[in-house]
Amino acid sequence: MASVNKAILVGNLGKDPEVRHLEGGVAVARFPIATSETFKDKNGEKQERTEWHNIVVWRGLAEVAEKYLKKGQSVYIEGKIRTSNYQDKEGIQRYSTEIVADNMTMLGGRGDSGAGGNNQDAGNASAGNRNETPAPAFEGEPDDLPF
Repeated sequence: MASVNKAILVGNLGKDPEVRHLEGGVAVARFPIATSETFKDKNGEKQERTEWHNIVVWRGLAEVAEKYLKKGQSVYIEGKIRTSNYQDKEGIQRYSTEIVADNMTMLGGRGDSGAGGNNQDAGNASAGNRNETPAPAFEGEPDDLPF
């Protein structure tokens, strides 16, 4: 039987990424993002619910996060859900759920939170850290679509 473990989130950073460099120079960054939904309750009043998600990025994605992501910035994350458990100082069993990202795209314009600057290639990064060139623009005949 096949299984899928995939999370897709679009949210705003709750704080600047915290980056560590492990032995061998491998970078790992952690940061929370908030996703919000609005709905009307049974009285017809507008309500908002915010969920916080702990994000972990490794290697090249961590370096991109360190350089370009700032608190409040919008980001698109794709990754896997990972839950771990541990015992705290009092011996109580605790659980931690995080999203291990393998794709990250910065959203918003260049003016958002000062991130992005003049580097157009910084907006989209994937875990493979590949040096891909963007696909050329379509140079065929113009279409008749009104938009």
